[in-house]
Amino acid sequence: MNASLPRQATAPPDEPRRPPEDHRHMVRRRSLTLLIIVLLIGVPAGYLVISANQSRDSGKDKEAKYAATGLTAGWPSKLQRRLYEVPVPHPSDQIAYYETNNWKTSRLYVRFRTSEAGLDTFLTGMGVSRADLKKGEVSVSERDQKITGWRFPDNGHWWGLTHGQKDPAPTQDIMVNLAVPASPKVYVVSRTVP
Repeated sequence: MNASLPRQATAPPDEPRRPPEDHRHMVRRRSLTLLIIVLLIGVPAGYLVISANQSRDSGKDKEAKYAATGLTAGWPSKLQRRLYEVPVPHPSDQIAYYETNNWKTSRLYVRFRTSEAGLDTFLTGMGVSRADLKKGEVSVSERDQKITGWRFPDNGHWWGLTHGQKDPAPTQDIMVNLAVPASPKVYVVSRTVP
């Protein structure tokens, strides 16, 4: 028994044969096909490129925006205080903070005014004491002063220290203004490597 070959589909006898496509119609059809391909591939690809550039630029814009507007009034979050090991004491007022993050270093800038007991509590919470403060030592870098707008004039009221710790623990630069000993003002820059 011979296996039969599959039959090829042919047009029904009552259907007229199509005339060959003319050149103008073929060009128009191919142009339309090309346009559809460009729209389906080119538009999403262009959108992705624009999105990537905006995303990259937004980080720079945010840092510039926050640097320009300065610190935010209020308490840093508990998570920020814990991660950067900045135990803002109670009672404290005139509290403000600012955080920066990048692939190299993350920083938390905190400013507050407290009492003598609050200053001691703060320093103890960081693992240092008043004896570690050095009169006239400016521990906050020029870069960090520029970002925050902080200034530490040489007027005999400023005491500073840098509390260095092993990674991954943060390193803190601390400045204390003792112009009014009962209400010291504290400025802290805590930096860590993510």
